[in-house]
Amino acid sequence: MKHKIKAGWVIVATVALVFFLAKGDKDFVFGLDLAGGSALTYKIDTSSLPKDADVNASVASLRDVVERRVNLFGVREPTVTTQYSRLAGEWRLVVELPGVTDVIAAQKMIGETPVLDFRTPKPGVTSSTSVDFINNYDYTPLTGRYLDRASLVFDQTTNRPKVELIFNDEGGKLFAQITKENIGKQVAIFLDGAPISVPVVNEEITGGKAVISGSFTIDEARTLVGRLNAGALPLPVILSGTNVVGPTLGSSAVDAGVKAGIIGFILVVIFMIVWYRLPGFMASLGLVAYSAIMLTLFKFIPVTLTSAGIA
Repeated sequence: MKHKIKAGWVIVATVALVFFLAKGDKDFVFGLDLAGGSALTYKIDTSSLPKDADVNASVASLRDVVERRVNLFGVREPTVTTQYSRLAGEWRLVVELPGVTDVIAAQKMIGETPVLDFRTPKPGVTSSTSVDFINNYDYTPLTGRYLDRASLVFDQTTNRPKVELIFNDEGGKLFAQITKENIGKQVAIFLDGAPISVPVVNEEITGGKAVISGSFTIDEARTLVGRLNAGALPLPVILSGTNVVGPTLGSSAVDAGVKAGIIGFILVVIFMIVWYRLPGFMASLGLVAYSAIMLTLFKFIPVTLTSAGIA
């Protein structure tokens, strides 16, 4: 009797999940090969980095900046990856943009070298938390090219993570002048036109060194360091290849994959029932429940489905 009750609950739950999958408002997220879109491959020029620079960290920072740029355009489920080709001896950046079939538009989204700059508040503005934040700050001559490097350090007393900035000689002079004129005010650090840190100046800072402190977690501080170095140590990217997948081809792949999956599933269920009878039926019911649960999770998480994943 207990087994029959459990089986009944499994059937009810499975039917509910199948209904959700068929009628739910949330759609599956398809990858580039199914949804259509553009894939762009860039060669990353690391020759401009200093000899003692961390290439892996610089490449990771570049990937982070490009991903932020793509996300600003609202592209659904973009994929930005970096890889090192041992054969060619070069780093590559691969950007997949589902739904974007205009290669020229895709290239504009990604842009070129990250731009880092420092801005001060306009006259009469001491701090800003409004929506019109960007328009409240004036440009200064201090940009990423005057920043030698940013690094993660720890406070010797509290052991809290901080971000240390080290400027070159000219940058140190510019930064000293900016901080002298803006004591008690916020000086915003922008990357690609978006603020990434807005510290308050407590005093004039000379010597070409500054520390950004706050309630950072280690990961947050490390991310900020990466973004600062992405602007301070720009890595030029050169487009080396494009691939456009039309939405018609993607739709055909989805239909073919679903059809093949259904046929294969039915054949497996028939074999299980014919060969094992009642145990085969129970096993098939469990397989249906498992598939429904898995697909439901794919919708909720969501998981990006590709043709290989469907197979």
